[in-house]
Amino acid sequence: MGMKYTNWILRFLTVFMATLAGVGQLYAQSAYIASVPTLNASNATAVPAVDDPQNSMLTLHARVNEVNVLFIATDKHGKFVRDLSQTDFKILDDHKPPQAILNFRRETDLPLHMGLLVDTSGSVDSRFDFEQSAATSFLEHTVRKSFDRVFVMGFNSHTQLAQDFTDNTALLSKGIHGMHARGGTALYDAVYRACKDKLLKDRPERPVRKAIIVVSDGEDNQSEVTKAQAIEMAQRAEVIIYAISTDDSGLVMRGDRVLEQLAEATGGRAFFPFKMKDITHSFAAIEDELRSQYIVSYKPADFDADGRYRTIEISSLKKDLQVRARKGYFAPAAQQ
Repeated sequence: MGMKYTNWILRFLTVFMATLAGVGQLYAQSAYIASVPTLNASNATAVPAVDDPQNSMLTLHARVNEVNVLFIATDKHGKFVRDLSQTDFKILDDHKPPQAILNFRRETDLPLHMGLLVDTSGSVDSRFDFEQSAATSFLEHTVRKSFDRVFVMGFNSHTQLAQDFTDNTALLSKGIHGMHARGGTALYDAVYRACKDKLLKDRPERPVRKAIIVVSDGEDNQSEVTKAQAIEMAQRAEVIIYAISTDDSGLVMRGDRVLEQLAEATGGRAFFPFKMKDITHSFAAIEDELRSQYIVSYKPADFDADGRYRTIEISSLKKDLQVRARKGYFAPAAQQ
């Protein structure tokens, strides 16, 4: 009896330990799954090694490869057209029609997550006070309490965060008016840092509209990164860049073209006010545009997780309509 009882106990312990091992393995797998960064199906961003710009890229949803694109449509007079449908547009991803359109709608009320980048170099000194007042007025009219979030960054030879993300317009105004114009211009560094340090790391649970408004003459003479690197980081962070030129010469300067390139590459727009009062009109036009966009969500065809840049082309099938959208995105790189 003693031997039989001992054998029964040993068999019971063997089965019990095996069961514990199985549960432990299942728990470990569950813990691993829970630790994987959550992907937002609306803005399709992940959280890979943000400090490494080569890894900090826009990715697609792990289960449903979904791309979301905000865009606007205007007529031949530049007026927004707000009553269009999905059938009015042609969409190409990597030069191919999407496998499926998942959603299409006019989007007028997304929360704004936005950065205001103000050139504080010596070259803008003559218009600086008016620009500060115009920027403050814009934020007072645009930022909605408990809904939008804005940060203010000044840049000359260096970049300085004047006010972190907030919905408090009094704090934003204080940050704007606390800046002083002096020194050189590191525009590309400012765009790169704003996108990488603030907007790429910004991973809200719901869809938002990410934008940067740059107030500058566009004349960069101090940056460590290149214009191409600044644009790439903006594209990785899914940021639309709007630019307001501070050049009042009445001529088309080199810096004006720089501002155009930053805006066009991200689906934004550059403004060139020749009179100080026109700066206020430029801010008003940006506010109107931010409330006049469409959003399309689709599943790309022949998608590969190869880490490369994929182009986006959206065009109107209606005559005399122009579409403005970001030019593309970076696919995720397959894990080794």
